Amino acid sequence: MNLRVVMFAFAASLLLPVASRAEPIDENWHQWRGPDATGVSKTANPPIAWSEEENIKWKVAIQGQGTSTPIIWGNKVFVLTAINTGENDPAIPDPQDQPKTNYFDIKRPNARHEFVVLCLDRNTGKEIWRDIATKKIPHEGAHNDNDFASASPTTDGNQLYCWFGSAGLFCYDLDGNQLWERELGEARVGSSLGEGCSPVVHQDKLVIVRDHNRQGAIEVLDTKTGETLWRKARNEDNAWATPLVVTHSGRTQVVTAASDFVRSYDLDSGDIIWQCSGLTGNVTPCPVVEGDHVICMSGYEGYSAMAIPLTQTGDLSGSEKILWKKNKGTPYVPSPLLYDGLLYYSQSNQSILTCLDSKSGEVVFGPERVGQLSNIYASPVGASDRVYITGRNGVTVVLNRSLKFELIQTNQLDERFDASPAIAGNQLFLRGAEYLYCIEAE
Repeated sequence: MNLRVVMFAFAASLLLPVASRAEPIDENWHQWRGPDATGVSKTANPPIAWSEEENIKWKVAIQGQGTSTPIIWGNKVFVLTAINTGENDPAIPDPQDQPKTNYFDIKRPNARHEFVVLCLDRNTGKEIWRDIATKKIPHEGAHNDNDFASASPTTDGNQLYCWFGSAGLFCYDLDGNQLWERELGEARVGSSLGEGCSPVVHQDKLVIVRDHNRQGAIEVLDTKTGETLWRKARNEDNAWATPLVVTHSGRTQVVTAASDFVRSYDLDSGDIIWQCSGLTGNVTPCPVVEGDHVICMSGYEGYSAMAIPLTQTGDLSGSEKILWKKNKGTPYVPSPLLYDGLLYYSQSNQSILTCLDSKSGEVVFGPERVGQLSNIYASPVGASDRVYITGRNGVTVVLNRSLKFELIQTNQLDERFDASPAIAGNQLFLRGAEYLYCIEAE
């Protein structure tokens, strides 16, 4: 650990409260896919209908770029962004003068970016605090559909964990005091597509997964100090799937989805409990748990979904112990929504919806074209027996959670939405390319 980390760790020991803040997790949206990492809030009751003129509690411009989902804790909303300062380094050629080095012709920026953490008042949208976590020139570019603030923050109710990938990991208390920071090295993502896997916190441990063109890794840190507890190398190519932490069969497992293997690690030791091949390339959807099984899927250069047992050990590839498999219509970017036994997902990034019985894998309905939506990058969310699906064209459709496709409402905003929605209480939060919306019935 460097001196700065040690100093921050000492500060953390002085600033940390004795016990967690008394905010029930179920009433907040503390991580990217919500309280149970399924996309569902069991307590929320957001609006069904809205527009630019109706049920907008507040709308705030967010400077810079970011597709990370906002998280909500108590009366605070936390969001990350990366701001191009325009301060160029003359030692780095202008992007337009750089040679083509990858398939998408993505160039390295030559301008410094501010990597910013914002805290907004949940009731008004007014800024409570902001911090420039770091200021640097990204070491490589990112795809036009990605950016340098695409990993969602997370909180345990005491501390806020903000992961800017190669730009660093930063821990704050909820009042904006930085407690510690870590640089975990630079990732080299194939074709410079950019980073995006979100951190996951479980009790006193923070999990970071980085799968990319070179030597990837899974790393578990102490939440109080940022010190590495264990680190394991991973030989996976590009993947962006946020890991899932689940306690099952007497062990706390970290399930990571990637192209070669879905793996389960013991959170305490880092030992591999089980692994299973069968997904396609560029794995992005995060796993979800249904009973004794974890469901993993991918949808790039093929389709795949598997319900893998959490009770086993060893290599399960091709095993009859896999509960069910699918090879059609699974998502590329969006993660699935698991809502009381119903599993909703889109085909690739298209507005084609399928619903399965999550226990059996049997089709409940679909594939169903949702004609009001264009491409979908945001992951669906659910609350109050409703399903919310947001397209890149600013449209959000609201469906009944039911055994057939039942459209309730179609809503339009003047934005492009790539970030996944967040829901808490009576509010729905939608982060667009320019604005963050808080939607609440009047």
